[in-house]
Amino acid sequence: MSDPNSKKQTIFKEEDGGNVGREKGTPVNEASGLAENLAGALCYVAGAITGIVFLITEKENHFVRFHAWQSIITSITFFILSIILSFIPIIGWILSLLLSPIVFVLWLFLMWKAYQGEKFKLPIIGEIAEKQLHQ
Repeated sequence: MSDPNSKKQTIFKEEDGGNVGREKGTPVNEASGLAENLAGALCYVAGAITGIVFLITEKENHFVRFHAWQSIITSITFFILSIILSFIPIIGWILSLLLSPIVFVLWLFLMWKAYQGEKFKLPIIGEIAEKQLHQ
């Protein structure tokens, strides 16, 4: 038999609107209604675009805002680097080709870490994102 006082839990919210997220008890992101770890991972999906969207919509959650800032800074950094490399004949083109799969793996890795609920900081970019978070 089920307890009548028990609450139905989904990936978004409890039926009564409580702040419980996924199985691990991840808090629900109030602005989007998503579990905190899912919102953090979604910050990376379209790079700077989704980072900006979550930065605008989420005003309070430091975890989501950190991943939004890190996504924005990482995407812009690699975008600028790829443009610079495209102007360098042969060596730049080769480096650009090598950079693409590395960026793809990093993108998957950052989404995975955010989904696991970890605040993984990239060496330089993570520190910049942390500083932006506290301004």
